[in-house]
Amino acid sequence: MTITYQYHDALYVNLTNRCPNACDFCLRTHGDKVGDSGSLWLEREPSKEEIWEDIEKRDLSKYRELVFCGYGEPACRLDDMLWICRQVRAVSGIKIRVNTNGLSDLINGRDTAPEYKGLFDTVSISLNASTPEKYDEICHSEYGLQALPAIVKFAEEVGHYVPDVCMTIVDTGLPEQEIADCRALCEKAGAHLRVRAYSESWQG
Repeated sequence: MTITYQYHDALYVNLTNRCPNACDFCLRTHGDKVGDSGSLWLEREPSKEEIWEDIEKRDLSKYRELVFCGYGEPACRLDDMLWICRQVRAVSGIKIRVNTNGLSDLINGRDTAPEYKGLFDTVSISLNASTPEKYDEICHSEYGLQALPAIVKFAEEVGHYVPDVCMTIVDTGLPEQEIADCRALCEKAGAHLRVRAYSESWQG
């Protein structure tokens, strides 16, 4: 069972396979691994202690950053992720990033942005569309048209607690106007936009 894996010069943490979205472009629809990670489909969700034990086996000084990103949405295990971050912070100065769909508040039923304070250097949020309708069309979220407004709200709020907040879109041949609209939405939220080239074998 793959709990942590290296991709380029970062160490990734595969917390869960749960996710409230079923995005058209998700890597999970094309295979079971990233790079040479081994299968990212978990036999079961490892406990937070098991995850920390797996991280402890690694020499964190060898990695540029620690990234919570696997075959599921990390915020589905927010409390465990925060606990793991605190363990890491106690022993290492490694930068910590979470790649998230930004639905943390809806998933957990509370305003979660303040809980990220002091634990993350970067929050990377998958924006993917400029309107609730377009987002629903490509991400098929269980939250429907509530999803995108919640994502933008989370981006605005988490920027008060985390130094670097970026929002990403996957360029699957998007019109220039859609990219421009996404950029404007990011700027309004106080984040910066990163346009990711579409790949069936890449995550970052």
